[in-house]
Amino acid sequence: MYDYISGKIEELNPAYVVVDCNGMGFMLNISLVTYDALNRDLKQARLYVYEAIREDAHVLFGFIDKTERELFLHLISVSGVGPNTARMILSSASTEELRQAIASGNVALLKNVKGVGAKTAQRIIVDLKDKIKVGEVTLIQETGQAAGHVFDEALAALVMLGFTQQMSQKALKKLFQQHPDITVEQAIKQALKMM
Repeated sequence: MYDYISGKIEELNPAYVVVDCNGMGFMLNISLVTYDALNRDLKQARLYVYEAIREDAHVLFGFIDKTERELFLHLISVSGVGPNTARMILSSASTEELRQAIASGNVALLKNVKGVGAKTAQRIIVDLKDKIKVGEVTLIQETGQAAGHVFDEALAALVMLGFTQQMSQKALKKLFQQHPDITVEQAIKQALKMM
């Protein structure tokens, strides 16, 4: 399983990018959101990867950040939504707008995507409403990618200690808003005091 591919951008168009990684070219299917991010005169890129293995092909999908890949993985877990449909959904709006739409039950936004009918849109909302955490993504965008990594590690540790994910997220969100530069250890200790 690949986590990310980093290298020189050899070819870029709205459907895919070719990244040269130590002399080997990887073709990754991308969303329009990733295309827009890469289309800013970047010469180098790091793309997070999902590999779809089919009988007839191994297909790589590339994402500009982990939150986009995470949403993609949620989408393909829904019955009737394959990797290409998920990529179309990701191309229709920003990651945050899609999360908001799923959390608020906005069927209309999802239904407007080519290949997604009313039933599939409703299934996406029903299946993912409880899995999609809107506030967590907003917090990562506000505090930066490093804080998002610290948040994720602290959350995983608290859940392993037996606290519910919802209670842990609430405590950590409050902490990160007050102290965006907090370390993992400090976040865990402070959260334990709050719960």
